[in-house]
Amino acid sequence: MKRRQFIKRVVQTGAVVSATALSAEHVLGANERVRVGLIGCGGRGMFDAKLMRAAPEVEFVAVCDLYPLHVARAREWAGPSAKEYKDFRRLLEQKDIDAVLIATPDHWHAIPAVLACQAGKDVYVEKPLSHNIQEGRTMVDAARRHNRVVQMGAQQRSAPHYAEVARIIQSGELGRVHFVRIWNYTNMFPNGIGHAPDSDPPEGVDWDMYLGPAPYVRFNRNRFIGTYRWFWDYGGGLVTDFGIHRFDSMHQIMKVDAPLSVSASGGRYGLTDGAETPDVVQVTYEYPGFILSYEACMLNSHGAGGRTPGKKYYQARGANDRPHGEAYYGTNGTLIADRLGFEIYPELQVASGPGAVGRGEAAEAFRMQRKEMSAEDATALHVKNFVECVRSRKQPAADVEIGHRSTIVAHLGNIAYRTGHKIRWDAAKAQIVDDSEAARLLARQARKPWDLI
Repeated sequence: MKRRQFIKRVVQTGAVVSATALSAEHVLGANERVRVGLIGCGGRGMFDAKLMRAAPEVEFVAVCDLYPLHVARAREWAGPSAKEYKDFRRLLEQKDIDAVLIATPDHWHAIPAVLACQAGKDVYVEKPLSHNIQEGRTMVDAARRHNRVVQMGAQQRSAPHYAEVARIIQSGELGRVHFVRIWNYTNMFPNGIGHAPDSDPPEGVDWDMYLGPAPYVRFNRNRFIGTYRWFWDYGGGLVTDFGIHRFDSMHQIMKVDAPLSVSASGGRYGLTDGAETPDVVQVTYEYPGFILSYEACMLNSHGAGGRTPGKKYYQARGANDRPHGEAYYGTNGTLIADRLGFEIYPELQVASGPGAVGRGEAAEAFRMQRKEMSAEDATALHVKNFVECVRSRKQPAADVEIGHRSTIVAHLGNIAYRTGHKIRWDAAKAQIVDDSEAARLLARQARKPWDLI
């Protein structure tokens, strides 16, 4: 498409709906309730659950959490008929549950999801799909073997404006995209998380159960609610926390599903606390035909690119701020996207000749603002998509295989960072090529008795 046509192109927003069907067994009737069990009743779990219950056919019949305050709050919200559990295995034994919503710390995503599939229950599991790559593959295999609907909480897959970004780039309107940049900036802990001493766990908390498959250590509040993801035993820092959303969108938009190689650098440059994951990290991914650059920083909240005046990201920061986002650099222009919408900056070309664009014309169409959508709207659409697929047995927007491939990108970035090696990835074999040190981080030996999958 010529530059002049590109600049003048006016597009309508749209949505992408997967139509791949799963097994037709256990299809719910039009008037049947979808009965859900909540595993992980913290902030994100309750956020997702409230949006899911907005569908009139959804009923939460069980709640489970190790933290007494969380499970009591969830029980009160769910209603007096909902059953309360500390052990998710007992929840999975409840026969009337059709699906589970898993919003636990990352190291507790895989085991409940796999056992839920084995129990004949569908699964909505928060991102990242898994704590390591081997776990993710096991989750995919369990979903397929037991014909379950499994959706990862990558809600940007359900945002109409991201579907429109995919349409623009895949149609060639942006030209050939040769470089993609993704960034996540947050100073959520401007002074770090500190150096908390080991101590006894809060009353009623089964710390051994919380650790689960992770190595045993004494209780430390930094390894518990809110800050667990800054320790390798339970999470992967910003790369698996925020980065996974962007990697998933990039895969959707660029129609790719695996990098060829990965290299990374970073460290603890500004925060002198007890966390293990980097406060600054930069990862370079080689994909067929383009380079992806990912950067994350815990020292600043302003990322890149100004926003339309008055539009605040999450209604929390300044009007001229974009702490998280993606930029797609094409031969016709640059498209910058985030959860509020996207903007297109046509490439200036002052030379004469066919397709040339003068500065005046480019300036006139400098910014093309699209439909804006809040993070809550995207999540609402995403959980709605899951509930619809529980009924129809169709493949959801962020199916477990899609989630696994996007999560692999994050895990490979962390493996490259932790080893200091440039990683070559064989996607067909799901193997790191000729690097035994890096390959050891594809999995971990789960602590007994949690070596269940």
